[in-house]
Amino acid sequence: MSDELVFYTNPMSRGRIVRWMLEEIGQPYKTEVLEYGTTMKAPAYLAINPMGKVPAIRHGDTVVTEAAAICTYLADVFPQANLAPAPGSHERGPYYRWLFFGAGPVESAVSNKAMGFQVPPERAGTVGYGSLDSVLNALENALSKSDYLAGDRFTAADVYTGSQIGWGMQFGSIEKRPVFERYAERINSRPAAIRARQIDDALLPKK
Repeated sequence: MSDELVFYTNPMSRGRIVRWMLEEIGQPYKTEVLEYGTTMKAPAYLAINPMGKVPAIRHGDTVVTEAAAICTYLADVFPQANLAPAPGSHERGPYYRWLFFGAGPVESAVSNKAMGFQVPPERAGTVGYGSLDSVLNALENALSKSDYLAGDRFTAADVYTGSQIGWGMQFGSIEKRPVFERYAERINSRPAAIRARQIDDALLPKK
């Protein structure tokens, strides 16, 4: 089985998260840039991801979609990058927690705000995130105790959920709390993060 690593993306998508993760693991990979409404919905790509969305990766015969799942997969398959705490370690629980907190409550709360959807306060208990304030308070509390989400070292949880915090502040869907600003500056200054931004920025349509 070929172990070729292929990355399907568009520079104006959540593929930027996976690009950063790929740069962190330091393994060679091939990029296929897809366009919205055309190649992203073509039969060849729908065979990879029937949703017709990016990002996705193909590693040999294994296909993974969804940015959080891709980050988790890459961290486990390439342990030499040291982006996931060891199974059974004290940090493994917080690592899983904040990866999927990003994929669940953060994603839902921020998306709903961006779309102008508001959950009535009396119905907050019926949605997984409760309220955006509750989500942001939980993140602020975690990042007030340590430099990174899963403890004292950077992990894939910071790639995924940290990206959401940074984007949220950039586009106004997450308030610029001081702890978030310090955290975003810390993780976005990593060499892999800088490389990833440069690669994707170069792929943006020329104005």
